[in-house]
Amino acid sequence: MTFYACNKDAVSSGSIVSNGAVSITSIVQSKFLSAVTISTSGSGSSSSITLKSNGLPNHKTPYWGSGNALYEPFPTGHAPNVNTDMTAQTYAMTIPTNPAEASSKEATSLGEIGMALNGVPLFNDREGGNVSLDAMTLTTFDYSGAHPAPRKNYHYHTTGRYTSVDDAKLIGFLRDGFPIYGRKDTTGVYPTLDAYGGHFGPTQDFQTGIYHYHSSNVNYLNTGYYILKAGSYYGTKGTFTN
Repeated sequence: MTFYACNKDAVSSGSIVSNGAVSITSIVQSKFLSAVTISTSGSGSSSSITLKSNGLPNHKTPYWGSGNALYEPFPTGHAPNVNTDMTAQTYAMTIPTNPAEASSKEATSLGEIGMALNGVPLFNDREGGNVSLDAMTLTTFDYSGAHPAPRKNYHYHTTGRYTSVDDAKLIGFLRDGFPIYGRKDTTGVYPTLDAYGGHFGPTQDFQTGIYHYHSSNVNYLNTGYYILKAGSYYGTKGTFTN
């Protein structure tokens, strides 16, 4: 009989460490706010979760408008973009109940790449024209690192006051079903992340371990904002419709 040692380097270099053995269903059902409607379908490896929301935040932002009870001013030096307000949407994100690493990684694209726990979409580090967020665009962000797109659809690009600020909070789930957390790990340290912005390990929600993303720990353009997600998905993305 021949025994083979576990290759720790293979794990750290990106070998399959999330093979779909962990279900996210109970955490999704307990962590998403009541404004998000949750349903499940299918069975076994083909089972999925569908999250529906109107995409409006449950917190303060200047994009509510000055007459709204949830209005708050912009950060100093910031102002609205050409999309001066936001409106309700009809989002539906379907993700696998047991996310697994994709054999071929797909780059995130413009638009919705995930959903925060309050039903607001998560966007990557790109803006219209598929260009990187620049300093001028960031001056249209509120305290949550968010603003509306042309459809008046409010969305987060970065961490912020009402999602996660230098902590290990669960922010939401990406379209591949893997959770995304704040800059810190559950141990209170800033983890070393792979090329996809994540790593495998325990979290406060998945104590036996799951692959999970963290927001970047790089102060983006020295603005105090921290990008949620850049680059490719680790798993196979589900659908996100509006």
